[in-house]
Amino acid sequence: MRQPVLYISILLTALLSACSESFTDPRDGQSYDIVQIGSRTWMAENLNYEIEGSACPDGDKRNCSKYGRLYTWDMARTVCPEGWHLPDSADFEQLISAAGGTEVAGNALKSTSGWFKKGNGSDDFGFNALPAGYRLAGNNATDGKFDGIGGYAHFWSASETPDGLAYYLLLDFSTKAAKISAFGKDEARSVRCVK
Repeated sequence: MRQPVLYISILLTALLSACSESFTDPRDGQSYDIVQIGSRTWMAENLNYEIEGSACPDGDKRNCSKYGRLYTWDMARTVCPEGWHLPDSADFEQLISAAGGTEVAGNALKSTSGWFKKGNGSDDFGFNALPAGYRLAGNNATDGKFDGIGGYAHFWSASETPDGLAYYLLLDFSTKAAKISAFGKDEARSVRCVK
């Protein structure tokens, strides 16, 4: 008889940790759902604060309201509202661990719709990761080819590699896994602020 009690306890803990609240950015009045996962509070939406050089996914202004904006690494380091910060690799490692580990965290963090080829997740924690894709580096901060919308979520990290790249959290339509990878700082990717 102890197993049903244990199951109910685990279920209640998961539900309470996924309870969503909201935060209003005083800079532009936009409201973001937030969620507690592990010991950290995360924005449950991609940041959509407009700064010079940031871009809407696929270059379409209509996509900003759904997917947020894409930022180069230099932009990403300064764009979170006061009291929030760009996560570092340790923040992402803790998030992956809280979401069940590398092999399943992608599924637990991805939204339940919007991913192509049956790549939707279970969104167990209310993180609601959407596949905004990215913009490749161009000749300057405002050009470059867009790619990956519907298939990939890339969230910048504040951490750098020894060879001058920057880490980011990668969620992919084709796998339940989540991983931390690194790429050039001039590419534009999504931002999830944390505190």
